[in-house]
Amino acid sequence: MSTLRIVLGDQLTHGLSSLRDHAPGDTVLMMEVAEEAIYVRHHKQKLTLIFSAMRHFAAELRAAGLTVDYVRLDDPANTGTFTTEVERAIARHPSSAIVVTEPGEWRVREMMRSWGAEIRNDDRFFSTPAGFAAWAKGRKQLRMEYFYRDMRRGSGLLMEGDDPVGGQWNFDSENRKSLPRDARPPERQRFEPDGLTREVIDMVAARFPGHFGDLEPFGWAVTRPDALEALDHFITACLPQFGDYQDAMKQGNGFLYHSVISPYINIGLLTAREVCARAELAWKQGRAPLNAVEGFIRQVLGWREYVRGLYWLKMPAYGETNALEARRPLPEFYWTGETDMNCLRQTIGETRRHAYAHHIQRLMVTGNFALLAGLDPKAVEEWYLLVYADAFEWVELPNTHGMALFADGGIMASKPYAASGAYINRMSDYCAGCRFDPAEKLGPKACPFNYLYWDFLMRNEKHLRRNPRMAMPYRTLSRMDDARKQEILGAAASFLATLQPA
Repeated sequence: MSTLRIVLGDQLTHGLSSLRDHAPGDTVLMMEVAEEAIYVRHHKQKLTLIFSAMRHFAAELRAAGLTVDYVRLDDPANTGTFTTEVERAIARHPSSAIVVTEPGEWRVREMMRSWGAEIRNDDRFFSTPAGFAAWAKGRKQLRMEYFYRDMRRGSGLLMEGDDPVGGQWNFDSENRKSLPRDARPPERQRFEPDGLTREVIDMVAARFPGHFGDLEPFGWAVTRPDALEALDHFITACLPQFGDYQDAMKQGNGFLYHSVISPYINIGLLTAREVCARAELAWKQGRAPLNAVEGFIRQVLGWREYVRGLYWLKMPAYGETNALEARRPLPEFYWTGETDMNCLRQTIGETRRHAYAHHIQRLMVTGNFALLAGLDPKAVEEWYLLVYADAFEWVELPNTHGMALFADGGIMASKPYAASGAYINRMSDYCAGCRFDPAEKLGPKACPFNYLYWDFLMRNEKHLRRNPRMAMPYRTLSRMDDARKQEILGAAASFLATLQPA
């Protein structure tokens, strides 16, 4: 019996489990479907990246001698959903078994079960959902740091026998430096669209004009050779400084020393194992310091694996929690970037231009504001899912729901990542170009993050006061007199009343 082997848009890896035992007579099915493009209004560059990378990958498979049944979005016969396209493909390829690799989203896995498919593990990850569940069983707290240590032991990355190289597991304390004024981060590797990508750009422009973000200039890699070139550029030009400045932010430069390869890993052009191995080799060869290499490997081997494990462990109920009872609608400026708060204006503007922002911009600017303002988790999570080129639900939902918004009540994070304007001022040059002053606590020039921070603590005292990691701010709050508290509450209420909902 022949086999229909289905490859999704985030599974563009030649060694994919569903392709590994391909035999003559088998067919690879790839589908561009409208439902996946519009269930949230994905950034135009995200759509272009995925569709172009899919088309290039299909061409590579054909060049390797595989039979590929490719359904384009603009095919008049395209029914627009995975399930109906699989049904059409079965009619074109009768008597076929169906083999798939497990997807990255719960809802897609439920679809796959209705197809009668053999669902294989996605072994491009270091761990499996079952392995994470076994690690989590019986633990009162599911902290990433302890999972990460087990992943280091299991992978052997940055290990000397049973011990971590350098004598410690985590060099995060060395990775919090603000960027010097004279720092000159390298120009980032961007790729000129070829003819196939230009076709996709034109299609996206015509079919999705109302979607978020700028379509041009488009500079993402859409093939494995170009993605490997982007990885080489990061390892050579950026990794040596990545550790020191990974938490820094700079106006007009959203990439700094970050890898900017997460979209390529998440759609399969690169694998987690190879990027970690390349980073470790750079340390072994003396081309990058340990704090930088460990910090990068922790993001991939630690956080990436951890959030995937947590997602599959807690779904489908995970995204329904709202531990802090946040209900405020998403403000319009999350879409337009039009706000007097320069840090938000810069971060959202870069997100519109590039479908990218680095992790501190996501966590401590847009995420921090959403947390302090009490924005509705579902609205915030939809925004994060659609605006970033690397966002797929398995990685976006836990990071946003648990890490940025504390909406899971502490399953992921030990405390809310709430901060005043002082943090943003320390880690960026945004405040110098802002009409608000991070040194002002109240008044027309006061940074809204300052009074929103204390308003957040007062509003959520019943949820957070007993959290041991929140003891210090609550002690400070307890020393404030009632008049001061009322001033803060009034300032926060006045500011929040000015927010125009989307």
